[in-house]
Amino acid sequence: MRVLIADDQRVVRDGLATIIGAIPGVEVVGLAADGAEAVALATEHQPDVVLMDLRMPRMDGVEATAALCDAAVGARVVVLTTYADDDSIIGALSAGAVGYLTKDATRDDIRRALEAAAAGQSVLDPAVQASLLKAATASPGRPVTLPDGLTDREAEVLALIAQGRSNTEIAKQLYVAEATVKTHVNRIFAKSHSRDRAQAAAYAHRNGLAR
Repeated sequence: MRVLIADDQRVVRDGLATIIGAIPGVEVVGLAADGAEAVALATEHQPDVVLMDLRMPRMDGVEATAALCDAAVGARVVVLTTYADDDSIIGALSAGAVGYLTKDATRDDIRRALEAAAAGQSVLDPAVQASLLKAATASPGRPVTLPDGLTDREAEVLALIAQGRSNTEIAKQLYVAEATVKTHVNRIFAKSHSRDRAQAAAYAHRNGLAR
């Protein structure tokens, strides 16, 4: 696995490089001091995963994540930041990040997040999951008109995705087959232009569909 690290603090970059470089099968291919440099180095070195800070000069992590997704570089972004507020979380996930960790994360947390991202899966810090669930609980009622052609059932499935439910859990709650849930999820991804469950959850919050 090829990993690029982006953080504006040199001591943090170097520390992460040491930690991540010691993980078997992982190679650190670049260190970026801001979002613009992260995009440039990712284009040059084609990493599998970019470990991205959010608050950086010139171009922040959200902008850099969106730029990487727009450029179709192929790297998946895992955010590693001090901030776990709703705006930061939704902003990063909406931009295309597939993982979100706080800097309280352990070495094993980081390793699992990198491996999950490389495998196309999403990993969210427990504090981030709690924040999303709290926001979902506090969200107002669902809009009368659903966006992007979503059906009532798809909106229901999307709300459960926003709560962090797996396909198996959704199937049990809605009393349907897991294959049916998978079909709904694929249609939700297509209609909401989401690449993964994290982006779908962010879409649900933006459109008032989380509850």
